[in-house]
Order: sequence, then structure tokens, then C-alpha cells
Amino acid sequence: MGRYEYPVKVSVTLNLHRVASIDCGTNSTRLMIAQQTEDNQYEVLNRRQEVTRLGEGVDASRRLSTEAIDRVLATLLSFKEEIEFAGVKQIRSIATSAVRDAANGNIFLEAAQGILGNKVELLSGQQEAELSFLGATHGMEGEAPYLVFDLGGGSTEFAYGSSACEQFYSANIGCVRITEKFIHTDPPLPEELSAALSLVELHLTDVEKKIPRLNEANTLIGLAGTVTATAMIEQGLQAYSYDAIHHYPMTHKDMEEVFRIIVTDERESRLANPGMEEDRVDVIVGGLCVLLQIMRQFHFAECLVSERDILDGLVIKQLN
Repeated sequence: MGRYEYPVKVSVTLNLHRVASIDCGTNSTRLMIAQQTEDNQYEVLNRRQEVTRLGEGVDASRRLSTEAIDRVLATLLSFKEEIEFAGVKQIRSIATSAVRDAANGNIFLEAAQGILGNKVELLSGQQEAELSFLGATHGMEGEAPYLVFDLGGGSTEFAYGSSACEQFYSANIGCVRITEKFIHTDPPLPEELSAALSLVELHLTDVEKKIPRLNEANTLIGLAGTVTATAMIEQGLQAYSYDAIHHYPMTHKDMEEVFRIIVTDERESRLANPGMEEDRVDVIVGGLCVLLQIMRQFHFAECLVSERDILDGLVIKQLN
């Protein structure tokens, strides 16, 4: 069972439009089922996340492993059952960084399509950034313009804009990629952390060049598992709470403290932290290296945590 799983609510208003979105990411495979409301918004009926590590080893081998593909396909089978139970007829499914980087990505796409019965789209970095921006800023009350970053397993998408994404960049830094490349000791050695942060710094320099207006952003919005886990640890949350995490203003100072605790602990001690889960403990250090360097290099004092992301963007696109 994924942390974000909600029971499907079988509505008595059966004529309202129901859609599903699926994200086959580098670290996690995720599902969202939503129903259009009478005021043309949407209600989330079910949201699930399973850590499947599709991108395991891809950075080194440039191939998706058979084991990783099988893990994702098994998850998609269970998602398909939930989609059918909810009476959903319209699905939009996507794959991202790991499949983009893999020479055998087409094998996975064809197998996933066979299970779901519809095409699994391979998104570009630009499409990822635009959909993440749409989902994260939908109904946002924070002050525009926004800088949204979606810290994934293989890449981090940056998107800047007010009412829509105006500038974007996809950087090949993520929690899985950085962990596999640099973090080989438990706890990590100072030189491993230094090398990881230095590579992230180089990639963020490219972000600054591609999004020259990023320092004009009034609100920094962070998405995905590393950001959520950091917010849970900082608040001492033993169990996931959407209300406690969504739009939680996490300060740079708080992130530095979480980073200091996590990177000096061995695996079992890291796992003992409130909010830390078995399926994220092995990649959290790599993710924190990306998160902390974003805060340090872009000089933001605060990051607004968002639980609305690319899945929401896909739903919004289907309902409009």
C-alpha cells in the first residue's frame, strides 16, 4: 500500500466525468483517480504511490532492467483493477526520465500499453515541467510569479511563470541518480556529499542560464517525495497527513537541520526518524543534496510544499 492511498468514493452522482492519470516515474509509479465536480473543479477519489524503482541502474547501464520493468507492470495491473472498479473510461498515462534515458524504453512502453489498454506517453522535459507547473499552481493563493521544481528520481524539472509556465529547464539530477552516482557509504562520507553537491551545483548553474528570471519568483514551490519526506521529518509526523503537508511553508533553516541529521545517521537511524519510510530511506540523502543546493544556490528563504503535482496537471488537462 502506498503512502498516498485513499479509498475510492463511489459517488451517487454517476453522470459526472471521471478520469485517471498514471505517472511511471524513475522512483515511483503513481495513480490518481478524480471526478469532475459541478463547479468544474475536481475531487480526488483515489491517489496511490508505489516505489518501484523503474530507473534502478539506468544511469550506468542506459537500460531498464527486467526486474524493474516487472515491478512496474505488476503495479500497473493493480492500478488497472482500481480504475475499472471506479468506472473510469478516460486514462492518461506517462513515462519520464528513466524511460527517456533507456535504450530499451520502447519495450516497457509497449508492455505497459498492453496492460492499461491505452498509449503510455513518453514526455519530454518541457512537457513534464509544464504539467507539474499546472498541477502545483492550480488554485494557488501564493504570490506570483512562481518557481516550481519537481524533484524526481532521475531528473528535476524547473518551471517559472505566473498564470502559465513561461520558462523551463529539465536537469538530470534526482534522488536515485545522485544516490547511485555518489552515495556508496553508510553514513555517507564527507567527500561523497561534497562531490554530489558539486555536481548538483553545476546543473543548477544551467538552470540559472535557462531561466534567467528565476530570482524574480515570489513563491518557490517544491514537489515530489523528497520534499514531502523532508516536511514530515521536520514536523515530526509519524503518519502521512495531506492537510499538514500540502502548502506547508518549509524554511531553508529547517531543511539544513534535517540534512544535518539525515546525512550523519546510518540507515537504521535514518529510518527511525518520524516520517521516514523504508522505500525512501536509501535515496533520501541524494534527494536532500538536490533540495539543499536549490535553496543555497537560488537564495530562497522558504519553500512551499505542494502535494499537487504532475498527476493533477494530467487530470486538469483531461477535464478541460
